[in-house]
Amino acid sequence: MSYVIEQRGMAMPWAVPVTGVDSATLASQLYAEHRLSLVRLAVLLVDDVASAEDVVHDVFAGLLTGGKQIRDPDAAVGYLRRAVVNRARSMLRRRRTARAYSPPDDASPPGPDDIAVLGEEHRAVLAALQELAPRQREVLVLRYWSDLSEADIADTLGISRGTVKSTASRALAALEKKLGDS
Repeated sequence: MSYVIEQRGMAMPWAVPVTGVDSATLASQLYAEHRLSLVRLAVLLVDDVASAEDVVHDVFAGLLTGGKQIRDPDAAVGYLRRAVVNRARSMLRRRRTARAYSPPDDASPPGPDDIAVLGEEHRAVLAALQELAPRQREVLVLRYWSDLSEADIADTLGISRGTVKSTASRALAALEKKLGDS
């Protein structure tokens, strides 16, 4: 018994058409005869019976829906084996990618103690910020709260970029000193 797959109208020159049997019937015969051996092959490749069965079923589903026609039964078995190996490789690649993925840390909501401590730290920073000179406070708020660039801050306040840099540097030093003292 010899099977050859004809793909999208491109006949193989050595293929002999099977007469009197349609592709779906031939595919179901191939499934009945070779499914177990193909599943065994896939189990050795993917180490999981359920995944191996999925691989084999996907190959047969592709055979039926992929626009291929079975013409020579012996060559079809080789095609199916090759398709199972390729499908198993794809599955292993997806597994490796999934295992390599590490989700971002789950930020659990802060507890009451964390909120109290964080609230106290925020109050201390806001109090120290209020003690800065107005221009220093403006530069820090625009830089770190509004996330503006030095050029945007300079345009907003009507000062040069150099003034923004030096003001931010002095403001951070003063803020660090005020927070370090308390």
